[in-house]
Amino acid sequence: MKRGNEAAIDQAEWDRVKTRLKQEFGDSAYKSWVTPIVATALRDGEVELSVPTRFMRDWITTHYADRIRALWNGENPTVRKITLKVEAGKVEAGKVEAGKAEPAKPLQASAPALRPQAFARVPARPAAADGAVQPLGPDLSAPLDARYVFENFVVGKPNEFAYAAAKRVAESDQVSFNPLFLYGGVGLGKTHLMHAIAWEIRQRTPHRRVIYLSAEKFMYSFVRALRNQDTVSFKEQFRSVDVLMIDDVQFIAGKDATQEEFFHTFNALVDQGRQIVLSADKSPSSLEEIGDRLRSRLSSGLVADLHPTTFELRLGILDAKAEQLGVLVPQKVKEFLAHKITSNVRELEGALTRLVAHAQLVGGSLSLETTQELLQDLLRAHDRRLTMEEIQKRVAEHFKIRVSDMSSARRSRAVARPRQVAMYLSKQLTSRSLPEIGRAFGGRDHTTVIHAVRKIEELVKLDTAFAEDVELLTRMLES
Repeated sequence: MKRGNEAAIDQAEWDRVKTRLKQEFGDSAYKSWVTPIVATALRDGEVELSVPTRFMRDWITTHYADRIRALWNGENPTVRKITLKVEAGKVEAGKVEAGKAEPAKPLQASAPALRPQAFARVPARPAAADGAVQPLGPDLSAPLDARYVFENFVVGKPNEFAYAAAKRVAESDQVSFNPLFLYGGVGLGKTHLMHAIAWEIRQRTPHRRVIYLSAEKFMYSFVRALRNQDTVSFKEQFRSVDVLMIDDVQFIAGKDATQEEFFHTFNALVDQGRQIVLSADKSPSSLEEIGDRLRSRLSSGLVADLHPTTFELRLGILDAKAEQLGVLVPQKVKEFLAHKITSNVRELEGALTRLVAHAQLVGGSLSLETTQELLQDLLRAHDRRLTMEEIQKRVAEHFKIRVSDMSSARRSRAVARPRQVAMYLSKQLTSRSLPEIGRAFGGRDHTTVIHAVRKIEELVKLDTAFAEDVELLTRMLES
């Protein structure tokens, strides 16, 4: 029996909302956070949603609630509020443990959506006395780098989801997600998070047996066991651990026997309630030459991706690296490096280390001139190919205006705002000067560009939906 003015959920409306969420947040976030949501009721302008766990409820509250409400309001103006409750029994996607429903937790319209956060950094825990790298657990486990702890991981919007998931696994005595699958390009922080999880578990619960190793070493260990006719010991060694962590899973692609053994090891550990953490350079669905059974297993837990870094995150990483090196690096040098080296955090940190080492060994100051001279080879490899014409075209497509409007004298908001966005992105994503940007937008003065940049920065802070539009455009242009 319906209560009050309760109405049935219009599934078509909900499907359209989910489609928009998938477009805006990407496949990985959609599968992890939106797919498990079940819309259960609509009464007096309030939509009731169910999710399987408290953690999921809290995460969606913080990062997606306001956007869901806004999108649904666009589909149905009577929807003014979203209520989220934990009720595992109603979740359709995935297998979860049955549980009693908790009281609904209302989501205020002002709940923050996914936004960039300040870079928090606290001093790293003391390294081991004999150097940066120390072994963990049995001989089979690879050594861990003492620098790779959570305290030294610079958090920003591109990696905050993966960071939060890794922290959850490391700090929980129970299995949170099985497996936790981290993926992303080279130098984006996968290995750092893997090491950090292992260090945290070792510190919090020393009695738990953790094995961390590369997929390549897993394969070689298995081949050696076959050669020595000692597969029983191999199986016992891997299937008796509390936490199994394997880095670079993509390396077992095409290795049928290794995949078969890993599949059985995976099943044995999951059946025993043991934690598995994996990393790769691609999502499970994109891994080639991986069997369907194993691919399904890899996708069965939480898949968290580390996106390419933003300018702000790269700047935060350079700040942290300069502090670690104990040197004062001019802000202009850091901004220059953050603009130029965009694809690989290791190369970014390596470039700064190279500059500092040269200044300390040879002498001289750190300046833009010396930076450009010393890093010629690296900078050539990372020269931006993105042009202002490409930015104008992409922004015009997004806001459904003509490219010619970017240079026109039209001042209506429908044209002026996209033009300001394109100016802002030209400043952020290219090395063009303010006068050059102004000339590309119909011969405008550099002060107009400055005004546009400041206006967009202000709107990004105030308007969640607008911030998401700008972030989406940035990611599309950087990819």
